Amino acid sequence: MNSKKNPSQGKRPVNLDLTSLQFPLPSLVSITHRISGIILFVGLIFLFWAFDVSLSSPAGFDAVKDAITGNALAKIVCWGLLSALGYHVVAGVRHLLMDIGYGESLEGGQRGAQLVIVISAVLVILSGVWVW
Repeated sequence: MNSKKNPSQGKRPVNLDLTSLQFPLPSLVSITHRISGIILFVGLIFLFWAFDVSLSSPAGFDAVKDAITGNALAKIVCWGLLSALGYHVVAGVRHLLMDIGYGESLEGGQRGAQLVIVISAVLVILSGVWVW
C-alpha cells in the first residue's frame, strides 16, 4: 500500500453545503437580479399570449381584459411580473453604475445593495396598488 497522500487532498472540501454559507447582501442582490431575469423571461409567455389574444379581435381584447380584472390569479401574475421588472431594472442600473466605477468599494457595494432593496420595495408596493 502506498501511504503517501497528495498534499492537496486534505485541503479540499468533501461536500460543500451551500445552505451553511453566509452570503453578503450585494451577492444576494446580484443573485436575485438573475432570478428576476428568469422570471421575466418565463413571464413573456403569458404576456405574448395576452397580446396575441387582445390584438386578434375586439372580443379577444375583452376576454383578456376580463381575465386580468376579474381573476385573482391573473392579477397576482401581473403583479409578480411588474415587481420582477421593477427589481430587475433597479438592480440592472446598480450593475451599470458599478461597471462605470461607482459603488465598487465594499461600503459602496453594501450601500448600493441596500438602495436596490428599498427602491424595489417601493416599486413593488406601487405596482401592487396599481394592479389591485
